[in-house]
Amino acid sequence: MTASGEPELVTVGATTTAVVHGLVPMTEITNFYDSAFRALDRVLTGQSITLAGAGFGLYHGVPTDTADIEVGFPADRPVVPAGDVVASELPAGRVARLVHRGAFDGLGESWQRLGRWIEEQGLVAGPVMWEVYLTEPSPDMDPEELRTELNWVVTDPM
Repeated sequence: MTASGEPELVTVGATTTAVVHGLVPMTEITNFYDSAFRALDRVLTGQSITLAGAGFGLYHGVPTDTADIEVGFPADRPVVPAGDVVASELPAGRVARLVHRGAFDGLGESWQRLGRWIEEQGLVAGPVMWEVYLTEPSPDMDPEELRTELNWVVTDPM
C-alpha cells in the first residue's frame, strides 16, 4: 500500500471517454463502480466501440461523504448515449502523477502524498483528479500486485 516512484509533472492531451456519472455516497462507491463497468461493457460492445486504455474513475472535487464521479474507459470515438452511459473526456493540461502500488484501501494515503508534493512544487491542485486502474483486479489476485495511476490537474498560483 505505497506509492511507487516519485511524483512527476506531465502534460496530457484530452482523451475521449465513455462514462457513467454519479453523485455517490462513499459507502456505495464499490457498488457504483461494479454497476458502471457492467453498463459500459454492454453499451460499448453493442456500439462496437474499441477501448483505448484502462478503466478509470474521475473525481470532480475531492471526495467527502460523497463523490462526484465518472467511471469509464477511454474510447476510440464518442459513445452514443444509452441508459446511464454518456460521452465525456479526460481533460488536457498539466497533471501531477503518481503510481500507487497495492490495495485500493491505501489510495487515500497516496492521494495525500501527491497533494503534499503539489504544494511543495508551488503549484495549485485543481478540482479534477482521476485514477487509472493499470492492473485489472480479480478475486484471486494478491492486492499488493495492483497498480493505480493517480492524476491531479494542477495550475500555477495566481
